[in-house]
Amino acid sequence: MQLLYGGLAFGAVAAVAACGSTSSSSTAASSGQSQPAGTASPASSSSAITISAKSVAGVGTVLVNGQGQTMYMLTTEKGGKITCTDDNGCTKVWPDTELPKGATAATAGSGIQASLLGTVKNDAGELYVTYNGWPLYTFSGDKGAGQANGEGITGFGGTWYVLSTSGNPVTSSQSQTGTSTGGGGGYGY
Repeated sequence: MQLLYGGLAFGAVAAVAACGSTSSSSTAASSGQSQPAGTASPASSSSAITISAKSVAGVGTVLVNGQGQTMYMLTTEKGGKITCTDDNGCTKVWPDTELPKGATAATAGSGIQASLLGTVKNDAGELYVTYNGWPLYTFSGDKGAGQANGEGITGFGGTWYVLSTSGNPVTSSQSQTGTSTGGGGGYGY
């Protein structure tokens, strides 16, 4: 997951996503063994992941991780139903937000309603961060903090949106719907 985040061209992202994961375990909804893109390494992470709010051009004030990367949700995952997995290639494009081993909760940063932060377990028992019931992801097409290139993309069975601090999808911003479907262009889902 981290390799794709670091600067491969979008075409390479699409090609790798189509191939499937080599690091997935035997469960359909498991995450890779490494930390999600943009989080602390396992050796230095005894605390939970921090989720904060930040103003991002084109989408307003939305959720970001500790590195300022925009967080996304998938419309098919309301209530913590995990459908974006290593096995279907989704987490290659949309890295998940898995809690470090031993952590049981994310930390509410500036602008976040702590009562909306939660977790959901996948089939392997690994904990993922949720906000208002939505599992959280970053996007491999965001090459740094303050970007929201994944907003409105349709793929992996639903549409990807950023989340407002009230926990609702932001759907009225610049949309890229249609750039990810079909055989040749976009992100190739």
